[in-house]
Amino acid sequence: MTHDLGVAVVGFGWMGQAHARAYSRLLHHYPDAPLRPRLVAVADTADDDRLARAAAAYGFASTTADWRSVLERDDVDAVSVTGPNHIHAEVGTAVAEAGKHLWIEKPAGRSSAETRAVAVAVDAAGVQSAVGFNYRNAPAVERAKALVESGRIGTLTHVDVRFVSDYAAHPQGALTWRFQNAYAGSGVLGDLVSHATDLARFVAGDIAELVVDDARFIPQRPPALGAASHFSRGGEGPLVEVENEDYVAALLRFAGGARGTLTSSRASVGEQCTYGIEVHGTKGALAWDFRRMGELRVCLDQDYQDASYATWFVRPGDGELGAFQPGGGIAMGYDDLKVIEAERFVRSVAAGKPHGATIHDAVVAAETVDAMRTSLAERRWVTL
Repeated sequence: MTHDLGVAVVGFGWMGQAHARAYSRLLHHYPDAPLRPRLVAVADTADDDRLARAAAAYGFASTTADWRSVLERDDVDAVSVTGPNHIHAEVGTAVAEAGKHLWIEKPAGRSSAETRAVAVAVDAAGVQSAVGFNYRNAPAVERAKALVESGRIGTLTHVDVRFVSDYAAHPQGALTWRFQNAYAGSGVLGDLVSHATDLARFVAGDIAELVVDDARFIPQRPPALGAASHFSRGGEGPLVEVENEDYVAALLRFAGGARGTLTSSRASVGEQCTYGIEVHGTKGALAWDFRRMGELRVCLDQDYQDASYATWFVRPGDGELGAFQPGGGIAMGYDDLKVIEAERFVRSVAAGKPHGATIHDAVVAAETVDAMRTSLAERRWVTL
């Protein structure tokens, strides 16, 4: 028998809404899920109409501006933490200490110290955790990981990861919390680079050493108007200093011996969600691009020279595609990856053991970002 899992969401911007949709759709795609999420409460302090929409459009039974009151409810078993970066560690730690299971977006803290504090609280409370590293859930990425682990492409030689976007490319883009270190902790490092390092680690293994360069392309921005998103245009008034990096480039050395590059930017004109990975080995290669999420380019079982790529369209049996589509080549979307995340979180709660990315994966990502900060500050290679 499927039992209810009372869930709450703290922070109801775009990502909080994505979590709510994922909970709502879970049984559509996983009818045998051991628990049925029930949207109990949502907390947000925004002065727009998002709480009213949370009740009217999403069906939350209760809305509040006080996230702490959510943790006092006996009918809340699990909490999604989806607000700005600066609340993640405080709220995530409090969720675990209240005995609630935790689904938290990355970065789980503004530093590795904050992220480890959340992990310590989760472990001490014995609750389950999930972290929003959604790109590893794409069926093509899971197939790529399986191909690497099978040895089909041989010993890995080099890996290239790119997470490049234009969301901060407009010089009149508002100076939101993402550009201020007290709120964000860092710029593109905590945002896109944390995703990129997790994807690289998931497919190609642990990163052992790195050296990094960075740049700030737009040093000043106009002030934000109200509860602006990082796609919003700024208002009138003096320009405000941007406190963190727009761009990062890193050389990587993987624990298995492969070399790699990582490039990430939030301010690249002409790029929208250009997120992907290429992996080369001694016998073959593969490549994945988020914008063509259901495709994996593969170079397998050929000679060492004049080998070529073919496109593999994911099909049922590759990752979780079968839970969403009946045949190969039928596209999935971003929100589907969050449904997969929700299913693994709910399964973790039911089974009492982790499935999917957890807070400990967030700690590794945060430690990698901190190592990059050290490399930038001291202009040297850093060992993780």
